[in-house]
Amino acid sequence: MKELQAFTKQYQQEMGWSINDNSFPESRASLLNSYMLLTTEVAEVAEELRKAFNLTHRYVEEGMDEAEAFRLASQMVKEDIGKELADCLAYMMKFANFFEIEMEDSFYAKMEEVKNRKNKDVVRR
Repeated sequence: MKELQAFTKQYQQEMGWSINDNSFPESRASLLNSYMLLTTEVAEVAEELRKAFNLTHRYVEEGMDEAEAFRLASQMVKEDIGKELADCLAYMMKFANFFEIEMEDSFYAKMEEVKNRKNKDVVRR
C-alpha cells in the first residue's frame, strides 16, 4: 500500500490534482471538492451493485438459478465496479497524502481496534 500511496501522490501532482495547501480557504475548498468527488464515486459503486442486482432479478425471471444468476451478473459488472473502486481509492489516498497519514499503518491499526471491540456486530455464517 505504501507504493500505491506514493504512486498516487506523484500521479496527482503530475495531473495537477493535489489538494491545494496554499492557504486555509484554498485548502478548505480543495478538500470539500475532493470529498464531493469521493462521495460521487461511492455512489457510482452503488450504481454498479444496483445493476448486478437488477440483472440477477432478470436472469431469475428468465428461469436461471438464483446463485448462478448472481454469479453471472457479478461478472458482468466486475470491470466497471473495479474502476469505480479504483476511483474511490484514489480519492482516499489523496486525503491520506494531504494529512500525511501512512494508510497501511492506519489500516492495520484500525483492523486491530475493530478486532478487539467489545460491541461487535453479530455475523451469521
